[in-house]
Amino acid sequence: MSKNPTLGILTLYLNDRKSIEEKAMFQKLTAAGRKKGMDVVVFTPDDVEDRTGRVYAHVYSPVKKIWGRQWTRMPQIIYDRARYQKSSRFERLLSFRRKYAHLIFLNRPLRNKWTIYRTLSGIPSLRDHLPTTRLYESPADVAAMLKQHPTVYFKPINGTGGRGILRIDRRSDGLLLLQGRNHARAIVPRRIIRREQLPALIRAWDRRGDRYIVQQGLQIKLPGGRVHDYRMLVQKNGQGEWVFTGCAGRVGPPNSITSNLHGGGTAVTMESLLREWIESEDQIAQIRENAETFGIEVAATLEKTYGTLCELALDLAIDRSGRIWLLEVNPKPAREVFVRAGEAEVYQRALSLPIEYALWTYRRHQEGAGSDSKPGSGHKPDAGREPPEDQPTTD
Repeated sequence: MSKNPTLGILTLYLNDRKSIEEKAMFQKLTAAGRKKGMDVVVFTPDDVEDRTGRVYAHVYSPVKKIWGRQWTRMPQIIYDRARYQKSSRFERLLSFRRKYAHLIFLNRPLRNKWTIYRTLSGIPSLRDHLPTTRLYESPADVAAMLKQHPTVYFKPINGTGGRGILRIDRRSDGLLLLQGRNHARAIVPRRIIRREQLPALIRAWDRRGDRYIVQQGLQIKLPGGRVHDYRMLVQKNGQGEWVFTGCAGRVGPPNSITSNLHGGGTAVTMESLLREWIESEDQIAQIRENAETFGIEVAATLEKTYGTLCELALDLAIDRSGRIWLLEVNPKPAREVFVRAGEAEVYQRALSLPIEYALWTYRRHQEGAGSDSKPGSGHKPDAGREPPEDQPTTD
């Protein structure tokens, strides 16, 4: 290793063969780090030697374009990209976070969809942008929400990529239309049922024993019948400040209730999608401005509650009146939506900002200013903070 500061990307193996997700993105982060004077390594809790704290890291060479392994000291800065999974590997991740809570983390875990909703709903300026949501305890919760809203979503609180989501529409003839994606992300065929059949079907959907929320559905189908939404990315910059990075539109495939790219959705620019939905150019400009302000406020609010963060993806819906709705918050966002939407500059900025923020964090820490900075600046290590048991994941 060089004398550059080292950024350690913390992740999890996907299986016992030690496969690593997001390798292509980690390669680009390594190249971006080298250009700015920061070394980047990738590791999992299973790569840490308990006795010495050394790390048998995965290291990418942008010159040779190959991955290798290398023993190194524990990195000075940790960039947590580990995604939630039901496995012993995730339990070891929680142990790692507790043991090394004194290290400098760029980002700390958020909680699940339900606790994030409760946090944000306590802020008056944000509350009106949240679909009505309740924690699922029995099928009666779904029935109660259907009395209030013509469409509801039944979602795992730790769901990822549209998995395990059921949409229930109340029809004018008194029957219910069910659509969804199973836990393998496959589209479930549309089904029409009687109301009295709903409890049994909900219990069957919940056979894995996951926890769920029930959420108000929004009318976001385009004229052709496909659902759409927007993926916004907000990040910390090289001065430790929250900035708007970009926002792209997503359009779901036919017969899908979600727009996730991994579920077959397509990406387009925000402007082009808004023009299919909103007629006034002045209103479109105002929506963009409002969305950017909203995204920064959500990030700052969550950081005050959960500790240091460096980036968040916000899944937004915009109704016909131009009202902005927050569907989900993703603390470990992918960036490919910008590539697919043809926004190469936004994609590059999305890669470089974490490196710039990591360098700023490292330098501030070296200066010994950690405890004297303004709240929410993001460079404090949050030593001793107990990580949550679960967290939302990314698409």
